[in-house]
Parts: sequence; structure tokens; C-alpha cells
Amino acid sequence: MTARLLERHRMQGKLIAVHGHNEQRAADWIVEQLARGKTVALVTDAGTPAISDPGATVVKKARAAGFRVVPIPGPNAAVTALSASGISEGPFLFAGFLPARPGPRRKALERLSMLPYTLVFYEAPHRVVECVEDMSATLGPERVLVIARELTKLFEQIHRCVLSEAAAWLREDRERGEFVLIAEGAAAPSENAKLDWERVLTTLIAELPLAHAVKLTCKLTGAKKNAVYARALQLARVANARRS
Repeated sequence: MTARLLERHRMQGKLIAVHGHNEQRAADWIVEQLARGKTVALVTDAGTPAISDPGATVVKKARAAGFRVVPIPGPNAAVTALSASGISEGPFLFAGFLPARPGPRRKALERLSMLPYTLVFYEAPHRVVECVEDMSATLGPERVLVIARELTKLFEQIHRCVLSEAAAWLREDRERGEFVLIAEGAAAPSENAKLDWERVLTTLIAELPLAHAVKLTCKLTGAKKNAVYARALQLARVANARRS
């Protein structure tokens, strides 16, 4: 794509590929060219360099060598998708690409599952179905998902559904192109939810060691560990005072 763009505008220059397998070596070569007085442009055929894309090492080494790095604003798939998603306003967390293997991917999603932020992911077409299936299992089947594919291109699609419906939609001959997946953040816990975890903790701490009771309470209710642990210490102090 870059080569065609240069050709169309009758621009000449040496092109080298920077990817996950050669980024360190390519970065060293680029710094050498800068040291010789050359000007280097870091571009990508899709997205933005160094944003879930090779280039961060090049930028880091160029800056460490004392060279100026000048950003030029361009298209960013995550922000482009967010602007058309209709997901409620507020903070978002850009997670980039999830791990390719199912086990690590589910663990990564579990760590994100209780965050109250809109979650933004990139995904490859050959993994997107299994990815949304794991999202449904870990984030919850009723959470809203926006699937944005081939943004700014001829076959652009932006589809909104709940996670339980996402895999079926993708299997209808839509497993092609570059994907941005945007999931709603976890709902803020209600006052009833707060009472629920405190009730669970009170029951468990009467039967189990404090650390085990805290761990099980968090796992069963999704409550924050720091809050549960602080409450557990309070309950333990009260119980000790009564015994004494």
C-alpha cells in the first residue's frame, strides 16, 4: 500500500519492512541512517505505527540517540471505531491485541472483566470468532459489543449486538478484514451488590481463614479485593474483641 501511494505521487525512496521478527535490527539500521543525515518516515499500511503495530522500538532508539521524532496525525482504528460505536461516554481502555492462545486470552479477559471502562481490542480475522466467544464467556453474554471491520475501506461495517450474538454474526461470511472490538465496561455495583458481598464475606469468615474468605468472596461476587480485605480485617477485629 505504501509503495503504491509513493508511486502515485511520483515519490522515490528506499523502503524497508519493520516487523516483529526484525524490529531490533531494523531500528539499529534506521538510527545509522539518521546519523548519516538521512530523513526517515515511519509509516504503516494499516493503523498507526507503534500502536499495536511495530515501530515502538524504532522510536525509542531514535530518541535515545538524540534524534527528533515528529508525529503526524493520521487514522487510528481504535479512536475511529469508538467515535462511531455509540458506546456511552466516559473513559476507555485500549488493550490492543489479546493473546493468541485460548488460555492466556481468557485470563487476560478475566483481569479486565470487572473494570468500569469501555474495552477496546484489535483482532485478526482468523481469531475473531473464538475471541468473541471467549469474551462472551468471561465478560458476560448480555454485555454490548460493537464490531468494526475494514474501517474507512470499501467494505466497512460497524455492527452492534450483545456478546452472545457476535460469533453467529461473524460466521455469516464476515470473518475477513481488520477488526476493532469494543465492549461495554462493567456496570457499577449497586448498593444491593455491596450488601451481597458483605453478606458472603461475613458467612465465609466465620468458617474459613481470613485470606481464603477474602479470595472466595471476590471470586463469587466480583467485589474489589482491597475493599473486601479491609472489611475482613474489621470483622476479624470485632470478633477478636468479643472473644477477649
